[in-house]
Amino acid sequence: MTKKQSTAVKKKPASTKNTKASQRSKKIQDIKKNLMKQKKALLVGAIEALNELPGQTVFPDLGDQATAEIDRNFMLRLKGREQKLLKKIEEAMDRIDQGVFGICDKCGLEIDIRRLEARPVTTMCIECKTLQEEEEKLMEK
Repeated sequence: MTKKQSTAVKKKPASTKNTKASQRSKKIQDIKKNLMKQKKALLVGAIEALNELPGQTVFPDLGDQATAEIDRNFMLRLKGREQKLLKKIEEAMDRIDQGVFGICDKCGLEIDIRRLEARPVTTMCIECKTLQEEEEKLMEK
């Protein structure tokens, strides 16, 4: 292969890379819009929950008292999880703004766009996340 031929071969993948990069960039901006919608919905839900959260009520029947307490604790646990998700959403939007969104924290490679679309708050590629989960399972034993 001559130098001219090898140069011509190298140019094609570069244009394909640019197209893929711009498609990825567009999808990341779509993900950011979805994250903003999800954040707004969580905040609206939190405000509504604060207004509706039952206080500690004393019931004459111990069974009713226990049921009310279980319901209240369950609702508070859900709100706690939503608060953690809200923090992850904010961190993901910060990573988008900084230009490091979609880069695996462990290996440094790009996270597949399909994974990002399915779980936009992720910070690891599927391979690293699978490895981490396997290590956690071994630690539990």
